[in-house]
Amino acid sequence: MNRSEINKFRYFLKDSVRQTIDFYDTDQNRGVAPPPIEKPYPEGSGLIDLVPVLELQNISSLDFMTLIKNRSSHRKFLPVALTLKELSFLLWVTQGIRKVAGPTAAFRTVPSAGCRHSLETYLSIFNVESLEVGIYRYLPVEHKLLPVSQPDMLSIKVAAAALGQEFVGKSAVTFIWSVVPYRMEWRYDIASHKVIAIDAGHVCQNLYLACEAIHAGTCAVAAYNQDMMDELLGLDGNEEFTIYLAPVGKV
Repeated sequence: MNRSEINKFRYFLKDSVRQTIDFYDTDQNRGVAPPPIEKPYPEGSGLIDLVPVLELQNISSLDFMTLIKNRSSHRKFLPVALTLKELSFLLWVTQGIRKVAGPTAAFRTVPSAGCRHSLETYLSIFNVESLEVGIYRYLPVEHKLLPVSQPDMLSIKVAAAALGQEFVGKSAVTFIWSVVPYRMEWRYDIASHKVIAIDAGHVCQNLYLACEAIHAGTCAVAAYNQDMMDELLGLDGNEEFTIYLAPVGKV
């Protein structure tokens, strides 16, 4: 191992960077308008309704201790479809909005540094009742799905973009989280990037517990081909890019 390289990358885990930033010079303190809490989408898009949050209350009878005790990573899934209600539950638990605090801030079901919530949720759907195979994006403000694309051989392409991890393409749905870094950089400058990674962990842990609640499973995946995954989602790779993924299916 190259010790100097190791130490350089360890610096990312520390908060020493905060001492080097003039926070009076951030875009927030310079009066620059904050970015929106959700990535815009074309007017007139054919949005798909999800099951309303109030109808998700009794989706599981399992207690919290059981969920924690049984939480595990799963890489083998049954060829069983998820219901739209189950998918709606997983989406709300991981990125749902509890309260909109204004045009540029919202309180969600997961914590985020400064309430900036820089993640977007994409779905590679293979086997969900009433939904066609394809790539979708979750719109948390509307609690709806936005169809993005329907690539041929999607399962094969997703697995290839995940460096040949075939189980990523054999789920009922694979969650793929992207990040829009400027949402966090607007407030925290270069101190943003550590907390973006931490925020992704919050989201995925909620997914694990929510999967246990509906007798499904997931496995966090941080190894993928960056360019291939970004291209599959239609991302520019700079202002928005893939950061984390997790396949979900019945187990």
